[in-house]
Amino acid sequence: MYLSVIIPAYNEERRISVTLDHVVGYLSRQAYDWEIIVVNNASTDGTSALVKRRQNGTPNLRLIDETRKGKGYAVARGMLEANGKFRLFMDADNSTTIDHIERMMPYIKEGCSIVIGSLTQPGAKIVSGGEEPLWKVLFGKLGNKWIQVFAVWGVNDTQRGFKIFTAQAAKDIFPRLTIFGWGFDVEVLAIARLEGYKIKEIPVTWNNGPDSKVTLWAYIQCLLETLQVFRNRLLGVYKKNKS
Repeated sequence: MYLSVIIPAYNEERRISVTLDHVVGYLSRQAYDWEIIVVNNASTDGTSALVKRRQNGTPNLRLIDETRKGKGYAVARGMLEANGKFRLFMDADNSTTIDHIERMMPYIKEGCSIVIGSLTQPGAKIVSGGEEPLWKVLFGKLGNKWIQVFAVWGVNDTQRGFKIFTAQAAKDIFPRLTIFGWGFDVEVLAIARLEGYKIKEIPVTWNNGPDSKVTLWAYIQCLLETLQVFRNRLLGVYKKNKS
């Protein structure tokens, strides 16, 4: 087994070191081969310099500087430059911890190509910051119904930043992205559905930290980009080039 862990990072100088401590500590105890890829996504702080310093003691740590701003750009770049047979992306704030991969791998071994973290599955928990603001709860529930109708039927939580792909699925899906903002998760899973990849949701414990970058506008943007996914499907944008 060879695991690649992709961490997109935008202005994460203050938080990413603790996340790297946790991820490196966990992976160092495993018997399989691994790499960590931090994709610095047009940060204006010291994120890139910090990760470069960390590379001195962690040869398995790679840094990619992605100048195009947008989480989708960062995740796609990391997924496509990874070497692992399995490729996981996770949030730089460690909102879902790396050890959740232990819940994912049994489903990969059963034939799932994509396993995603979800707050809708039995056993999922929100900790630290307590319950989300009411507007987030309402937008989350209504937004998922919207997403299921227009893009990805049968997936109850598309937006958690903790998803693992087989190398085959990653190399098939990510080059076909057209959306690189908050709606990129929706597009990824929509393409996966169209190609018949088996997707499994697993419950996660999510640290609802106080410094979330997800704003009301981010929710609205995601809903608008879901309509773009719907339009792309109607126009056949995601069809593979047969040439």
